[in-house]
Amino acid sequence: MATRLVQIAMNAQDDAALGRFWAQALGWQASSEGPGVTNLEPEGFSYPDPIALCVDVLRVPEPKTVRNRVRVDLATTSTTHLAELVARLKDLGATPADRGQADVPWAALADPEGNEFRVLEPRALYRDTGPMAAVLLDCANPRAMARFWSDATDWTVHEVTDEHALLRSSEKVGPYLEFVRSVEVKTVKNRTHLDLRPYPDDDQAAEADRLRSLGATDVDLGQGDVPWTVLADPEGNEFCVLTPG
Repeated sequence: MATRLVQIAMNAQDDAALGRFWAQALGWQASSEGPGVTNLEPEGFSYPDPIALCVDVLRVPEPKTVRNRVRVDLATTSTTHLAELVARLKDLGATPADRGQADVPWAALADPEGNEFRVLEPRALYRDTGPMAAVLLDCANPRAMARFWSDATDWTVHEVTDEHALLRSSEKVGPYLEFVRSVEVKTVKNRTHLDLRPYPDDDQAAEADRLRSLGATDVDLGQGDVPWTVLADPEGNEFCVLTPG
């Protein structure tokens, strides 16, 4: 068995406003399945499809307090595209997010609620990912994280070292999932997390049990009686196992 990585979920104090920013940043359409939830996906998208990781923006009362351990990288096709995209994002409300890094070819920004992201310089690796090049997760052990997530999902390891690991859908489309070694320790609930969905004929409870056997643990965030299961990977990063579909 395996499950599919189908979307990322971002917490926001104003889901509609942050959803508008990211819809414009990605060139996607925004909709809502109910109060406090803004859904983003490409125009004409048939969910789920590995050509894109959809984004759910979820309203929460808590403000952002620490640097996000889960972040988004945006792709560009030329240096001109990079400059134009950065300028457009700043017009939409993005701000510089320089952490004292050296002279780098990418632009480090934060969205209107302070969530850090990067606009990358053109890279051959990301030429066919769509606007979202990768989702990055800080971690202590990229090799172990790559092993867990490749066993957990239908994504395969593209590259792995002691410093970073890259995974991508087994269909070789869409963005990458990248684990980057960091010495920073996780202290609070991640403001962005991954959502997994079992295949239509699979059993949600059995899939959750399989993930636990790989090293996932149960997490109580006060979610109450919900149709999804909240777990954490071996480094404590929360994720949800949605109903099959």
